[in-house]
Amino acid sequence: MISPKKLLNSKWTKLQVNNKERHFFIAKVTYDENAKVIECLIQAVINNNQYEIDWRQLKDSARWRSGWH
Repeated sequence: MISPKKLLNSKWTKLQVNNKERHFFIAKVTYDENAKVIECLIQAVINNNQYEIDWRQLKDSARWRSGWH
């Protein structure tokens, strides 16, 4: 289970690689006044490209794996 409080700087491996971007980390997380995630930016290690992502997508084990593999 993924805790929104532990997202920042967590590492992720994308199982379906695009543009040689396989390894990522969470570069920015913004919370609202109720501590709910309102913005999450994931950054590719290979080229520093950043993408906004719905953090709940990281729970999809067919697309993402926790850590760098």
